[in-house]
Amino acid sequence: MAIGATLHTFAVQLSDVDRGVYQGLELRLARHPSETAEFLVTRLLAYSLEYEDGIAFSDGGVSSTDEPAVLVRDLTGQITAWVEVGAPDADRVHRGSKLAGRVAVYTHRDPAKVLAALPGKRIHRSETIPLYSLDRTFVDAAAAALQRRNTATVSVLERQLYLELNGTDLTTAIDEHRLL
Repeated sequence: MAIGATLHTFAVQLSDVDRGVYQGLELRLARHPSETAEFLVTRLLAYSLEYEDGIAFSDGGVSSTDEPAVLVRDLTGQITAWVEVGAPDADRVHRGSKLAGRVAVYTHRDPAKVLAALPGKRIHRSETIPLYSLDRTFVDAAAAALQRRNTATVSVLERQLYLELNGTDLTTAIDEHRLL
């Protein structure tokens, strides 16, 4: 954990009907001093929405320059999925796409602005990389409900995200865009 980082714990009940994933998760997220609450919430949701065996938050978290916010490794330690959060630069996405079989980006920012920063940049297999955007008001409300110890229910049905965080009920669509 980084010096000055704030530790947040989450007891999450995940029910992703679209993918057939039902899991109880006990998570500890270190929030770097430079990380916003909105970024932390988006990181938590990206982890939940990408959940599979071998998933983990990167060791360096927000301050890591070599790893994404979330990654998935197989039993041999090979990276199989690279999941960025926020508005990553093209070089990070390019590197991830060369290392992993699957790459995804989750953002709480305006997707048009995130996409506008990428044209003309070299990104390996860019046509296969989805950008998932979450409504800013949804993320702001979730960030406002954030505490040091959290209970959450994350449900997904027909690309609609339902979040109950510490007694606050929220819902948003998971909008998908392509980098190309």
